[in-house]
Amino acid sequence: MAGIDSEKYKQNAHKAIADPVLQSALTSLQGRLGPATKKLYNTLPEGQELRKIAHQYRRKAIDNLDVLLETLAENIRSHGGQVHFAPSAEDAVEICVRIALENHVRTVVKGKSMVTEEIGLNDGLEQAGIEVTETDLGEYIIQLAGERPTHIVAPAIHKTREQIGELFTEKLGTPYTDDPPTLTQDARRALREKFLTADMGISGCNLACAETGHITTVSNEGNIRMATTLPKLHVAVMGMERIVANLEEQQAILRLMSMGAASQQIGGYVSYVGGPAAPGHSDGPEQFHLIIVDNGRSKILADETFREMLCCIRCGACLNICPVYGKIGGHSYGSAYSGPVGAVVTPLLFGINDASDLCSGESLCGACRQACPLEINLPRMLLALRSKLSEGDPSWQVKPARNQERWLFRCWQFVNGNRTLYNLFYAVARKAQKILPTQDGMIRKLPYPFNGWTSQRNMQPLAPKTFMQRWQEKQEGKK
Repeated sequence: MAGIDSEKYKQNAHKAIADPVLQSALTSLQGRLGPATKKLYNTLPEGQELRKIAHQYRRKAIDNLDVLLETLAENIRSHGGQVHFAPSAEDAVEICVRIALENHVRTVVKGKSMVTEEIGLNDGLEQAGIEVTETDLGEYIIQLAGERPTHIVAPAIHKTREQIGELFTEKLGTPYTDDPPTLTQDARRALREKFLTADMGISGCNLACAETGHITTVSNEGNIRMATTLPKLHVAVMGMERIVANLEEQQAILRLMSMGAASQQIGGYVSYVGGPAAPGHSDGPEQFHLIIVDNGRSKILADETFREMLCCIRCGACLNICPVYGKIGGHSYGSAYSGPVGAVVTPLLFGINDASDLCSGESLCGACRQACPLEINLPRMLLALRSKLSEGDPSWQVKPARNQERWLFRCWQFVNGNRTLYNLFYAVARKAQKILPTQDGMIRKLPYPFNGWTSQRNMQPLAPKTFMQRWQEKQEGKK
């Protein structure tokens, strides 16, 4: 299982903020995709109402997940495909490795897939002696670099063309160049050989249609089509929530997903796969396997507070607008999922206490909800996670965190509810603040445990008189 590395969130965030290359890349990404997506939403022929309708489609699918998954499995099997249900990440990896070993697979080409990143599939295959090659250009770059993706749809956005040129020279043995078309050709030559010799192709699944029994993949490079049609064996891995009832609902969601992901009316390559190649067809695999992964999703499904999170289609629209992600990038989150979506789904899948910094690090500005093609209420769920961290929750195995902070707020609640204590507190604080260091009339540093607030900002000092004192003086002056 891939696991997470979220305990270094603050450390990695400081490092990212100090990286001028990353800052330039993130500013460019959000400056292009965020406004462009908003413009597309405003020009929908059906109007903005389509986003609400699509949300209802997704919610209906989640509420009827058991029926839809059973229907999907039956229809895929009727097409000659095989379906496997994996309760955990370990189960999913084990199933995929077993399929590979039973078919004497030595080399694998893989299309872009976040769920396989989540479960650590590449590591599992490589430990079994199987070579795995990512074929999405961005994923291929970061695989060569030994890194995690920094964005759901733009995994190598943090790399400059000079860095990529040096990487290709080191790993592929190509002459150094920083010319993008030449670098693309270098990658294409290396990947084409992998496509032609691979024993197995692996893909993710953007959406599966229960009614017709097929999965759908979307890309802008065409690599997924080659990974799923050239090898004799195709294994698709999907999170169990990535399903719709019928083609009408799927069509609406795919359009919105393309707008949210890359500001497009529709992705460049949309492929429908439902089984192995039909008899007499030369294109397509001899075997098709679909692995449906739970890995904590059933627990989310059972909790009405967080069930809406399963409506997410992982388009990355929230990353393209989030001010926090726009400064700290994807690696700070220490997980396959970054940005606002990662701040919610990573704690739910891997442990709320273990990923506590993620849900506490977001600004709650609401931009993610406005950008989301399905208008998923991420700020509400972020607040719910913070509440569990504050109070604890045995059902989620959450232990109360930040005990000091909780007691400080309880003390403040007590003081704030007693006028005499309130006035005394402010009288003392007003006197005590005079010994604190100041700059341009602002308090530059507070004492522990409040010093975190002034570590990055100055604070306005308390006024000489409270509002009530000024109000009383004003009223007395009118007499």
